[in-house]
Amino acid sequence: SMSYVVNRREMLRKTLTGGVGAAVAPWVAHLVEAAEAHAAHAHGTVPAADWTPKILSAHQDATVIELTEMIIPQTATPGAKGALVNRFVDEVLADSGPAERREFLRGLTWIDQRSRELFGVDFVGATPDQQNALLTIVSSGKNTSVADQIGTEFFQAMKSMTITGYYTSEVG
Repeated sequence: SMSYVVNRREMLRKTLTGGVGAAVAPWVAHLVEAAEAHAAHAHGTVPAADWTPKILSAHQDATVIELTEMIIPQTATPGAKGALVNRFVDEVLADSGPAERREFLRGLTWIDQRSRELFGVDFVGATPDQQNALLTIVSSGKNTSVADQIGTEFFQAMKSMTITGYYTSEVG
């Protein structure tokens, strides 16, 4: 298992004890707070069959699904994809300020650009090994470039929103 996939119980504990840390960009902290507030108000509504994202494009939504499922993969229980965490992410973005939304979408665009630079394909088109390699870069915290910092901040936000969305879902 890759180093960025942490034991689920440990992840939950860290999330609940504010394990985001002080080294987080303000926009990331704001999104994390927004996700937690949203989770507190979401009372297991029945998922709509005809759901469409309010903020994310179809491609962005597919990328978010891929990322969330890598963060919490399906095991004996459904992963983030099965828990429809992408819908949670879109809802949080819809409720967020324009700055947070812009930064998050910039990070999503960055992931595709970096994937194209490295592998010649968008993130969703990359192989699992390639996706792992890219997420290892953004989760290692050992980034050498300013560009990679965008990815690191984005991944912090993505990871935290995924965990919050998952554990407050019907599945979680």
